[in-house]
Amino acid sequence: MACARVPLDEQQITEPDPLGKERTLPALHPDRKEERYFVPYKPLAEDCSPADVEDFLEHAKYILEDLEWLLALPHDKFWCQVVFDESLQRCLDSYLRHAPRGLDLSGLPSSPAVVEMQRSLHRVVFLTFLRMATHKESKDHFITPAVFGEIIYDNFLFDIPKILDLCVLFGKGNGQLLHKMIENIFTQQPSYYTDLDQTVPTVLEVFDTIQNKCGLQCEGATAMEPMKLNSHKQPTTLTMSQQELVDLILYLCDSTTTIHAFLSIFPVACTRFHSNGFLGRLSSFYETIVPDLEKAVKKRNFDDKGLQEDLWRRLSHSCRKMVETAHQLLYHTCLQPILDGAEDTHIFVEELLQHFTSFLPEKRFLADYDEQFPIADDICLLQQALPDIDETRTSYLIQGVESARDSSGRPKTRTAASSGLTSSQKAEGGAVGGATAASSHELREPTEERGSPSGAGAMIDVPQRGDNGAVCSLSEVELESLLSGIKDLLPDLGDGFLLACLQEYHYDSELVINNILEDRLSPSLDKLDRAMPRPVKKELPDVINSRSNVYDDDEFDVFRRDQVDMSRIWRGRRKGESARELVDDKQHIQEQRARYQTYQTVVDEVVIEPGESAASYGLDDYDDEYDDTYDMNQVGANDLDGDSLLNRRPFTVPQVLRKGNRTEDVEEDVEEEEDQGLENNPNRDQFVQDPALLRERAEARRAAMQQRKGYRPERPSNVVGRPKGQGQTLETFLDRRKKEANKSRGSNHNRRTMADRKRSKGMIPS
Repeated sequence: MACARVPLDEQQITEPDPLGKERTLPALHPDRKEERYFVPYKPLAEDCSPADVEDFLEHAKYILEDLEWLLALPHDKFWCQVVFDESLQRCLDSYLRHAPRGLDLSGLPSSPAVVEMQRSLHRVVFLTFLRMATHKESKDHFITPAVFGEIIYDNFLFDIPKILDLCVLFGKGNGQLLHKMIENIFTQQPSYYTDLDQTVPTVLEVFDTIQNKCGLQCEGATAMEPMKLNSHKQPTTLTMSQQELVDLILYLCDSTTTIHAFLSIFPVACTRFHSNGFLGRLSSFYETIVPDLEKAVKKRNFDDKGLQEDLWRRLSHSCRKMVETAHQLLYHTCLQPILDGAEDTHIFVEELLQHFTSFLPEKRFLADYDEQFPIADDICLLQQALPDIDETRTSYLIQGVESARDSSGRPKTRTAASSGLTSSQKAEGGAVGGATAASSHELREPTEERGSPSGAGAMIDVPQRGDNGAVCSLSEVELESLLSGIKDLLPDLGDGFLLACLQEYHYDSELVINNILEDRLSPSLDKLDRAMPRPVKKELPDVINSRSNVYDDDEFDVFRRDQVDMSRIWRGRRKGESARELVDDKQHIQEQRARYQTYQTVVDEVVIEPGESAASYGLDDYDDEYDDTYDMNQVGANDLDGDSLLNRRPFTVPQVLRKGNRTEDVEEDVEEEEDQGLENNPNRDQFVQDPALLRERAEARRAAMQQRKGYRPERPSNVVGRPKGQGQTLETFLDRRKKEANKSRGSNHNRRTMADRKRSKGMIPS
């Protein structure tokens, strides 16, 4: 068996040969490969018969079983099969080449068996490539990074076309895993960067090929070639056959979607594309080819209107992806360094302005670009990053954008400032146009994108579920799909533990799988039992029975009564009832009359006739329940409108309890009592006390309080000073200067200041 903690490329395996003798071989050796034939993938045609569907299901079942067997192999056996089995590579290449893309899924048969088989096959192929891109599966099973890079590069396990197909097939919903996978490939084998530089001219040749097919003159290097004599006989989009037009649009859609997906998953490649002049070539290609293809799709006569709609949908989708690709290149090469606060910010600002200026001749491209990513917001960002930017240049750019929109008949765009977003937020978030893949929470095939044919912005991607927060907004079916997707990779984990992980990481299955495999779970999840089962769901009480309502258990409670008197329910005026009868109806007054008549008779005295007692009138009946708690209180004894029954001398301290000089204490008490007597008991004949006396007392109290607190009154100001010619004191000079400095605080001395302020706000025309 393999030795622990030794890389696979250095391990030696001892096993019997075909003759039964033991031999020692390297762990990666062709003789250790299992004899198994992997059949290539065959797509299902649109107009297929039931027999074709059955053949497809049987064929795909073989591939599914073989790949599941491959994934179940141990580390050394898996790599032996991957490196030395050519049929496996042909099978995987055929799937990348022929598997349906996002827009092609609508043409597949709607049979549940076909959909389920395609989904399972899609998932297992992705897992195979994911394992092939991992050089370290555990502490005991790994390959030396340098050797791993040589293995995948020399055996063509990965190349740039394969990576592009992986991005377009599995990018939606698996962006984080794909990014780590591609980043690991480029990190362990830097030669892929050289291959990427050689791929960009090939992509530009694709644009030239499409233009040649449309009979349009190419720009760039090929435009310098002399025009052939028979070039005028070359078919155009209006004269070519219908099938050629269909193939051309499909080719354009597939190329633009693939490039956009790759740059979205692996933004580092934007620098390589940008350095090869891809952005300028893309804008000129867009300006040349898009109007011509749109005119062809609109004006040509199609027997099948569904085909015409599909072509328009794919063309609109291609336009949108080209615009988003252009913005990705600008964002990652110019805007991102500006947002990060690079030292040479002015260089990136100048480069971005040059690109915007180069877009001005391409009116159609500029209008479509500004519709999705308003250039005014980016210019606002540049002004914040570099305040001394040339305003004349920026104004010229904005006017050029408005002119392009007017020439294309587009409405005025809504900037990020008007929608409540800052330029940096728009650039970091939605402006990237898919720089970070949305989390669709499972390993699944791309879904169809829908839209209406209305320009480059017609094809809007299907809204994907983002950050769900602490509360799960997924349905039961979606949640079960997340759990099954994770348990396929990690079957030993319990449902309860996985649910806790999903809730912790906002129901992002990619992040959950990544953190579990790298052992980077949060401390709260590390404490949980990984085999924890799913908690039992509590049944919620019935809402109707637990509700509270003003009509509960009355004659109008329709939830508990089957019969309700509908004659007592009406809206507005009753039928047959006039307004005069309603006003003349005084029944409610008669009902209240008897109630208020009881208050009309008030008996002050009851005359007792001779020979009758008070008991006969019920006046001296003893009530045993009478509450005599307050009978001892003299109610009204202390009222101020009469002589007080409890008017006593205020409380004083007895002389035996006093300290110090008894005579002085007595005198002080007498004085305090007299003062309190004057204050508490003013002369009743004196209706209003003397105001001068009240002010004198208030001033005395204020002076005593200020003396206790150590308050020093402010020195009165003296700005008059001595007569002229006699000189002034220092205090007078300081007071005058203080008055001169502060005189604009009030009155009407700050008219010029307020006028300048209004003029700066635009309230007064200059």
